[in-house]
Amino acid sequence: MRVGFIGLGIMGKPMTRNLIKAGHQLAVYDLHPELVNEMAAFGATQGESAKDVAARSQVIITMVPDGPEVEAAVLGPEGALQGAKPGSIIVDMSSISPLIARKVGSACAAKGIEFLDAPVSGGEPKAIDGTLAIMVGGKQEIFNRVLPLFQTLGSSATLTGPVGAGNVTKLANQIMVAVNIAGMAEALVLATKAGLDPEVVFNAVRGGLAGSAVLNAKAPMVLSRNFKPGFRIRLHQKDLRNALATAESMKVSLPFTSLAQQILIALMNTGDGDLDHAAIAKFIENMAKTEIQKPPV
Repeated sequence: MRVGFIGLGIMGKPMTRNLIKAGHQLAVYDLHPELVNEMAAFGATQGESAKDVAARSQVIITMVPDGPEVEAAVLGPEGALQGAKPGSIIVDMSSISPLIARKVGSACAAKGIEFLDAPVSGGEPKAIDGTLAIMVGGKQEIFNRVLPLFQTLGSSATLTGPVGAGNVTKLANQIMVAVNIAGMAEALVLATKAGLDPEVVFNAVRGGLAGSAVLNAKAPMVLSRNFKPGFRIRLHQKDLRNALATAESMKVSLPFTSLAQQILIALMNTGDGDLDHAAIAKFIENMAKTEIQKPPV
């Protein structure tokens, strides 16, 4: 399949590599030419713009930071919609507001271009492994056509509803992840303050009802003080901001999401915005003046 890929950042670059490995012909574009050059050395064709990439492709994937970047990459004067041929498919795999996803989808439909919103969960490690969870909004028949690409990029791909539904599902995912990490941090700070070994506590609870993929992924990072970003705090804050704006438009109260977002903003203000979201623990530690660590011997 001829695939265009726009956005070669932390997530886009490994996703592009996996598509090339699977035998797809890729044309790529990013605002940073060095990233385009890097992927060209791996076998991709260099695009001059999002418009140029779209003109070469049957399916055009965008993977950029937020809604304004999606609008620029798709709807801008040099955007994908200017180069896409009728019947081609634009798949936005960024995490954005469902309202913007629907706006972009409507603009695509007006020009005879199909559109899916398909945000992902799993961060850089799962992008590298090709085991992302992909949440998709759009038509069933278009989902079926793109499914082989999704199966290369992820371990699961689920059609959750019409355009916009993928991003609603992603926001629900991000709420659960943020609140889960904050609860884990509070629990391990409490255990440490009480004189227990937090690693022992983690191993004791992980097989019970408190166990989760979030706990298994993030507790070891906190215990080893490894906050190398798989998913950055500033990006999670952006997702919760979009969740709260979407909820407000529907008059839905999200009190725990609001609190989690405030924690993330506080961490950004202390210079921790580019750390992994496991560093939510640092905020809880600071309030208790207790670092999650083994008790002194």
